Formats: sequence, structure tokens, C-alpha cells
Amino acid sequence: MVQLIVGRKGKGKTKQLLDKVNAEIKTVEGNIVYLDKSTKHMFELNNRVRLINVADYMVENSDEFLGFVSGIISQDHDLQQMYFDSFLKISNLEDKDITATVSKLEKMSAAFQVDFILSVSLDEHEIPEELKKNILISL
Repeated sequence: MVQLIVGRKGKGKTKQLLDKVNAEIKTVEGNIVYLDKSTKHMFELNNRVRLINVADYMVENSDEFLGFVSGIISQDHDLQQMYFDSFLKISNLEDKDITATVSKLEKMSAAFQVDFILSVSLDEHEIPEELKKNILISL
């Protein structure tokens, strides 16, 4: 399952994402990974959540990002959820169509039983029509 938290920059998407991950840690049996563009939110996350600063790994395009995510999944068979803060930035999709990347994430989710929750800095009306079904929260 791929879920989107959408809204322009400064609308509170990160707070929603942090609240969701910290609530889920109490009920999820597997592991949770939180990908971000920095370690700024390290102390706001439950210590059972693995924070990964994508900027440290020289990911330069959306294909490399998907490979990076695949590598994380391959190394953790207990992985249940992945949270992507600043999805457009960490996946190098700013000002680009996100449809193909989200579609591949949906295939990965089905294949490996990992849920993806993405914070996307776009208004709901800017989300491609075929992805609107994935919107969890619109700010």
C-alpha cells in the first residue's frame, strides 16, 4: 500500500508524518524505516524507528532512489513500513511526474508486503488523477 500526505510546503505534512509513525510503532510488529533529507527530526522519532538521511547516499535520480529503497528492503526481512519525508526532494522528482515512481513503489509494496507513506509537497489538485486514490491526508 502506498499512501500520500499532500500539501504545499509549510502546511504541516512532516508533523502529520511524525505523528503517524510514532503512533504506528505501538501496533506494528515489524520494523519501520523513516527516510528524510536530513537528520533534523531524529529526536522527534521513537527510538525503534530507523532514520536514514538519504542525502548521505548520493542518490541522484528517481531510479537510484528506487534502487536505494530496494536495497533497504532486501536487508530487512522484518520491514513493515517505510515513511518518506520530503518525497519529491529525496527521490529527485521535484517538478517532475511522480506517477511512474509511485507505481513502482506500489509493485514493491505488493511484492514485499511493505507499506509506504509519502509526504508530497503538492496540492491535491496537482496530484495525477490515477494517484488521488492514494491520498491519506490533504492539507
